[in-house]
Amino acid sequence: MSQTNVDNEPAAAEAPAASDPLADAQREIERWKDLAARNQAELENYRKRVAREREEDMKRAKAGVIEDLLPVLDNFELGMIEVRKADPKSPIVIGMEMIERQIREFMADAGVEEIAGPGSDFDPHLHEAVSQEPSADLPEGKIIRQLRKGYKLRDRLLRPTMVVVSKGSA
Repeated sequence: MSQTNVDNEPAAAEAPAASDPLADAQREIERWKDLAARNQAELENYRKRVAREREEDMKRAKAGVIEDLLPVLDNFELGMIEVRKADPKSPIVIGMEMIERQIREFMADAGVEEIAGPGSDFDPHLHEAVSQEPSADLPEGKIIRQLRKGYKLRDRLLRPTMVVVSKGSA
């Protein structure tokens, strides 16, 4: 019999320990809680990313509409110059000035800014130089005149200002 006990002891030692059902259930609960927390965080990150992408898409669409409006604004300003020459006090001029003011307010409310023109420093990121001329009044690198207005939408360049830049005195 002693031999049987000896043979049974190693068998008992090698047999898997009976698992605790309560501990197994706790581990399973923790695993599901962790998975739920991860999925919740993933869902929140997805929502934030979609909201950010939607906002960026709206900004791009807004910029596109404003870019398409700029040539119309240029032509309107040219028309205003000519109308003011004829009779600056006529009702048509007054009405068109009201429209011009509304357009400017719309642009400002949308975050559109005109880029500085004559007298300011030339900035290749904001200005497009079409020529250089000598100038007794302005030092080299200053803008002599503006040929077409440029605009920014907050920090994004919509259109560079087309300018003539000073070479300095001749």
